[in-house]
Amino acid sequence: MNMVCLDMEGVLVPEIWINFAEKAGIPELKRTTRDEPDYNKLMKYRLDILRDHKLGIKDIQDVIAQIDPLPGAVEFLDELRTLTQVVVISDTFEQFAKPLMKKLHWPMLMCNSLEIGDDGMIITHKMRVQPSKLTTVRALQTIGYDTIAAGDSHNDLGMILASKHGFLFKSTDAIKAEHPELPAYEDFPEFLAAIKEVL
Repeated sequence: MNMVCLDMEGVLVPEIWINFAEKAGIPELKRTTRDEPDYNKLMKYRLDILRDHKLGIKDIQDVIAQIDPLPGAVEFLDELRTLTQVVVISDTFEQFAKPLMKKLHWPMLMCNSLEIGDDGMIITHKMRVQPSKLTTVRALQTIGYDTIAAGDSHNDLGMILASKHGFLFKSTDAIKAEHPELPAYEDFPEFLAAIKEVL
């Protein structure tokens, strides 16, 4: 039995932190896992900036509410889920993801959580497991699934390389150059066709 494992940000929806950085006028928050492979280091950097600017969870949620899925993402997911099981495996947080999952017609999501203070400020992030994407894919494999994984960033490479079939989607030129063995796609119809071929 197959399980398609998809990253969320950059693959199905725009990068939340980039959108927030633009709205808040804080270019330093545009840094993502495409730039910093160490996710814990990246989150500490982000949370330090939020504290410096006295920005809390509501400020971020207000921006997320305005984000729509990437063009074609909803139709892609809807069709893919008629063919096989799909799970979105993301390093995002429950407190960020809910409005986006609604817009994507509620796919299964495995992600992390935030610890929020009484004042609405984000205290820290809590990873479900480490490394979350690779560990999740390996767990699915132990219960009999052949995984097909796709993502765009450094933190997706573990699950992509550990899967029976792996793809890059809307990735950077640098990551594509580092991993020429991984088929890379830029649009949903081609990506869907590639998944159908390996199912």
